[in-house]
Amino acid sequence: MVATAHPQLVLVHGIGGLRNAETERRQWLKALATGVRAAGQPELVSALTQGWLADVRFADYSDLFTTKGAQGGALGEELDPFEEQVLAGLLEAMVDELAEQFPPDTGTRDARLIEQARHHLDGLSSGSQAQGAGAFARRLVWVTTTLVQLPGLRQSAQWANGQAFALHLSQVARYLSRRGDRAALGAAVRSRVLEGLDPARPLVVVSHSLGTVVAYEALHEYRGPVALWVTLGSPLALGGVVLQRLVPRPPSCPEEVGAWLNFWDRNDIVVGRPRLADWIAPSGRGVKAQTAAVKSAGVWTHTATKYLEHGEVAGPIVKALVP
Repeated sequence: MVATAHPQLVLVHGIGGLRNAETERRQWLKALATGVRAAGQPELVSALTQGWLADVRFADYSDLFTTKGAQGGALGEELDPFEEQVLAGLLEAMVDELAEQFPPDTGTRDARLIEQARHHLDGLSSGSQAQGAGAFARRLVWVTTTLVQLPGLRQSAQWANGQAFALHLSQVARYLSRRGDRAALGAAVRSRVLEGLDPARPLVVVSHSLGTVVAYEALHEYRGPVALWVTLGSPLALGGVVLQRLVPRPPSCPEEVGAWLNFWDRNDIVVGRPRLADWIAPSGRGVKAQTAAVKSAGVWTHTATKYLEHGEVAGPIVKALVP
């Protein structure tokens, strides 16, 4: 593709609370600049951060998830049985990942907390409907409250408490539900990603966490060339939880994507790791995910900025933006 128009760079966030788009855009660009320096291209930092290299937009859809229940700080009865199933499956995948890192037979405090979380998790599938309204929500918070006692999650300051963790995780289930108002919610979220894009100009998309699921579906709707799609901390390959619920199916790389790079951190418990490249089919053009591991400082990291600070992540992004 020969491109003379100014490139577009779209940043797509994941789960979390209300965001300030401009503040987040600056934070992501600051982390990306750190990664560009680590990639040995410091001369491009100013061009990136000042907007000379590309028009950079932070696609903020966080307000669409700020329901009355979320604002009130309670995970109420707004989740239907389908969404409860998705949440339980997501937590099970996370607990399995943690148990792999800290097996029960090690006898450590982390291992005991993980087994305690699994015990509470078993209660999620023990007929919460028969236990009265709100039973699932209570048990869900028991699981997440146990998990945030793990030093890595607590020290990361990503979730202040189990209630916040549960509320944010519920966004995955609410997005993946295609029923009634939820279908409109998903369409509105994808619209935030696609709004203002010019199909005549080159596009680079960097997406994180739930944002990789949103970007997957949005890019299948997009009809302009996508020079590069980067996925960070992606749950796309969580088989029974996310992969089988993607639209369109069977899962495949969006047709307009010219290259797809997927990065995962061993300490990121939300990630379906190398399986993504194997379980999502190539596009008709033969493009498929190229997966690589990165190693961040700290433990159980799940923030976009941690990923962007790596040279191996930032390097390809800035290269795709250079004319």
